[in-house]
Amino acid sequence: MGDIINLNRVRKQRDRVQRRKEAVVNRTKFGRTRAEQDLERAEAEKRQRDLDAKQRDDPS
Repeated sequence: MGDIINLNRVRKQRDRVQRRKEAVVNRTKFGRTRAEQDLERAEAEKRQRDLDAKQRDDPS
């Protein structure tokens, strides 16, 4: 015969693990300072401007 398990405890443990995984994702996604966000936005804009500047004009 198998061991007796508490289903509530198993469910709570499973939920706890899931919340921890979501927390890790959210920390990497939203856990940046305002300065880091501004720097990343400025770099992206500069990359876009550089790319637009290198585009060829359409001769037609």
